Amino acid sequence: MKVLGLSGSMRKNGNTSQLIKVILKRCEDAGIETEFISLAGKKISPCIGCEKCKEKKWCVIENDDWGEVIQSVLDSEVLIIGSPTYYFDVCGHVKNFIDRTYSLYHDRKLSGRKGIAVAVQASKGANRTIQTLEGFLSTHEFASLGSVKGTGYKEGSVLNDAEAVEKAQKIGDKIVRLLKPHHD
Repeated sequence: MKVLGLSGSMRKNGNTSQLIKVILKRCEDAGIETEFISLAGKKISPCIGCEKCKEKKWCVIENDDWGEVIQSVLDSEVLIIGSPTYYFDVCGHVKNFIDRTYSLYHDRKLSGRKGIAVAVQASKGANRTIQTLEGFLSTHEFASLGSVKGTGYKEGSVLNDAEAVEKAQKIGDKIVRLLKPHHD
């Protein structure tokens, strides 16, 4: 029962990563297995629209890091996927990742998991980022456990967004209740 935090930010320890880690920490503190992956420094090529994945049941692009990352998603029960807001939407790296999951859509390989969308904005635009992430989760038949929007620009400044941190903690607690029910 692993919880995977996936940050699409090109800043390895940027605000998106830090907000996702707030959720993961609640899970870790309760003894739930977690994993964190940053797409920073990873090569995620764009989908080329070849449709060969319909036959292969997997993306045919093999010269990048997508396969390794998506395998961790497949091995998880809960996915926390986050993106910084670039021009009122997810960053390009996250969009490439999402587009490549089309190869798993045909056989609903991601369905049945739980998902959380996380977006960080400098000042505005996170609503649409959340919509894109939730669209990805919904299309792949994840059950939504909520979303978190944070505001921050300089590294670590999202942790000054008390409302976002509190919401992230509450979502972490929700995951804990779901995966580790109390036995009286």
